[in-house]
Amino acid sequence: MTEKALRLGTRRSKLAMAQSGQVADAVSQVTGRPVELVEITTYGDVSREHLAQIGGTGVFVAALREALARGEVDFAVHSLKDLPTTQPDELVVAAIPLREDPRDVIIARDALKLTDLPRGARIGTGSPRRMAQLNAYARTHGLDFETVPIRGNVDTRIGYVTKGDLDAVVLAAAGLNRVGRSDEVTDFLSVDTVLPAPGQGALAVETTADNADLIAALAQLDDPLTRAAVTAERSLLAALEAGCSAPVGALADLLADGQIVKEMRLRGVVGTTDGSTLVQLSTTGPVPETHEAATALGRELATEMLAQGAAGLMGERAL
Repeated sequence: MTEKALRLGTRRSKLAMAQSGQVADAVSQVTGRPVELVEITTYGDVSREHLAQIGGTGVFVAALREALARGEVDFAVHSLKDLPTTQPDELVVAAIPLREDPRDVIIARDALKLTDLPRGARIGTGSPRRMAQLNAYARTHGLDFETVPIRGNVDTRIGYVTKGDLDAVVLAAAGLNRVGRSDEVTDFLSVDTVLPAPGQGALAVETTADNADLIAALAQLDDPLTRAAVTAERSLLAALEAGCSAPVGALADLLADGQIVKEMRLRGVVGTTDGSTLVQLSTTGPVPETHEAATALGRELATEMLAQGAAGLMGERAL
């Protein structure tokens, strides 16, 4: 008799289904049990408002978490950058697998790179973080382009370029890799130009805190260095956030001496969407061995950024 299938809750988008399918295969391998995908529609999938207006983080997550709480699914897969920074007590992120490429990319007409875009070029993105950094880069490098707010899935966004509505769009490299469309990228944006969203490129595999057997099985998919990096990034975000959808970028990367990882460098940025003001700082320390150490790294850098005026760049704080 075959064991009962594990039910994996996923959003219905092509990207969510692709990344959930990859996790399902891995979970099947470590548990020996079949895994079936349970498609769930979230508020973020059906709302046509811009993400910054409907609250950014959490809009793709709540319905999946409700399905977990009701026992309709056994575990769920989220894009880590969509998860709110506060974790509910009744749920646990049992695995953060090895991270995909965290960078942002552009897909532009005529295979253009960012620096080749003509004067007045229109670049589509739904992210205030990307707008702030691209506009700042344009100001300091004598480029002239306009950032245009857009929404939609990967197909919709790329369609704005192929139909000629926009000159370029910005997307996450990880998502394009997962849906097999990385060959359409015309330029990879260096993290020195645009820092990614905290947790970008990483997945979170979440289940209920009382499911000890499944937590233990899923833990085999966890990548400790990815977990340390994204914990530091999200700690920075939590300390800066104070309830607003701030244009915060963060990336923790590992500094290696040959094959030996020596240190972790955490970089953070926050700025006004027009790019006129950015606070960008970094800190380097030992690779965090515990959740507390990774959290402290993020909090320390956030404190420095707030001292440099970051709070004033994030609009009105939500009360």
